[in-house]
This record gives sequence, structure tokens and C-alpha cells, in this order.
Amino acid sequence: MKEKPAWVCWWTVFGRIAGTILKNSGGRFIRTETQFRNWITPDGSAGPSGRGGFRAEPGRYHLYVSLACPWASRALIFRALKGLEEFISVSVVNWFMGAEGWTFDDGPGVVPDTVNGAKRLHEVLHQAVPDYSGRVTVPVLWDKHEGAIVNNESSEIIRMLNSAFDGIGAKPGDYYPEDLRDEIGRLNGQIYDRVNNGVYKAGFATTQSGL
Repeated sequence: MKEKPAWVCWWTVFGRIAGTILKNSGGRFIRTETQFRNWITPDGSAGPSGRGGFRAEPGRYHLYVSLACPWASRALIFRALKGLEEFISVSVVNWFMGAEGWTFDDGPGVVPDTVNGAKRLHEVLHQAVPDYSGRVTVPVLWDKHEGAIVNNESSEIIRMLNSAFDGIGAKPGDYYPEDLRDEIGRLNGQIYDRVNNGVYKAGFATTQSGL
């Protein structure tokens, strides 16, 4: 049997991880929702979604990222902007996504998982939820105290980092000012649809009309 080219296998794997093209979608790329939506807050109270219990504390949280992923990169940027390098530790997966998804195989920039000892990122999600069967994506924000995933939605993670740690030593700076939030939301909606998610819609669409 003739083997499929490596890039075909990679593209298929990535498509399954990033989202689903439904048979009744007209060939459009349909991104599935992230499933972990808790929030770190200054006092541990519940945020806009999920449950409470995730108080902002130095050294309590760990961030799993890929340097090849723009969604994860913005979490790293916010970690640096707010001076949280000593507050939130980091593991970096290998840039190459193979048949088993993100791994910690040796490579440039890889930082092993010193928290859970995982060799593949899916092991981290199964550590939190043994029967987990959803997408395995970065970034992932992990709570070392509870052994649980706080959140894996990058837009929410950066908003936590923006303000949750302000009272315990984060650098000053509000990158989500209240008086500009409506305008930020409007612009984000356009940029996300046309640029951030636009490349996925173009890449995974199965028909021209699905773009």
C-alpha cells in the first residue's frame, strides 16, 4: 500500500485537533469550543465562567505553550508584560505536531514538563480528566495545587494575567481598560474572523463556497 506523504498525515491530524468540518456545514471549517473555562481571580471567587477556587498566588500556576502557536504566544507575551515569569512557570512543547499531537520530544526551545512529567500534552489533559476526548491545544493553564486545568482559551488567559495578579506584585499596566472594552471587542471580532481564524477557514475548507 502506498504511504501517504508526511504533510498529508500532519494536515489531517492538525485538522482533527483544531476543529471539525461537519458534513452539513457546506464545507466550512467549524472551530469547536474550548472546554476549560475557569478563571484565576484575586480572591478565588468565580469568574465570568466556570467555578471558583482559583486564587491568584505566586508559584501556583503553570503554563503549557508552543512557540509555533500564535494563540499560545500571546499568553507568553502577557506573562512578560506583567512581569509574571517568577509567578507562573512554563513548559514548551516541541514545535512539530505529529501523529500524537504536541509532544515534549527534544528540540529547539523545548522546556520539559516538570509539573506532571508528561511526554505528550494529551497526558496532561488526561491527568486532569481521565476520560477527556476533546481537542488538545495550547495554551493550557494548570493549577499545581488542585492538579486541575484552569483554562485553555487564550483570550481569557491573557485577561486573567492582565489583572488577577496586580495586588500581589505584577507589573503595573492595564491592557484591557474598561472604557475601551467595547471597542476592543468590536475590533477583536473582525480580526479574529478575518485573520486569526481566517487562515484556518481558508486552509480547511473543502469547497470554495465554504470560505
